[in-house]
Amino acid sequence: MNLNQEYWNQRYLGNNTPWDIGQISTPIKKYIDSLKDQSLKILTPGAGNGYEAQYLFENGFTNVWVCDWASEALLNFSKSTPDFPKSQLLQADFFEISQQFDLIIEQTFFCALPLELRTKYVSKTAALLQDRGRLVGLLFANPFPFEGPPFGGTKDEYFQLFSPAFEIEKLEICYNSIPPRKDHELFINFLKRF
Repeated sequence: MNLNQEYWNQRYLGNNTPWDIGQISTPIKKYIDSLKDQSLKILTPGAGNGYEAQYLFENGFTNVWVCDWASEALLNFSKSTPDFPKSQLLQADFFEISQQFDLIIEQTFFCALPLELRTKYVSKTAALLQDRGRLVGLLFANPFPFEGPPFGGTKDEYFQLFSPAFEIEKLEICYNSIPPRKDHELFINFLKRF
């Protein structure tokens, strides 16, 4: 299976997006609600329909950047959030972004990447973050008994993978997941190492 730009665009065109819960995820909403600095430069990679970015924008965070390979996903986002600056929509390969950010929100992007790209993802997120920047969001808490995407994993795997580049401040089962994902999501809050 070639998980390329065309693959993802076809998933959105066919409305074949079972990961899409139709709203911002509860754990990420709670985290955003705790943020005080609305000037933070924030990236939502593989944003899909972009509920996290929409919520941020509607709550006064104007320095938000949305990235997705799929033009159809960005079109959906633009329709739902028409006032969002078009200059902050990136139809791009995440691995080719060159800007820097204070915060990267992870929501169903990491799990969509082929397993062989996970180390590259860690390096790229660290490179995209300013000093002491954060990677915050959700990862699946268990492997899946099928060929992905999505691709799951375990807490121990993630700790080994991320700890060279990040201080692992939080990596634990979410207490406030939506019911279908209860006990199957890990909330992460990783601080970039110097």
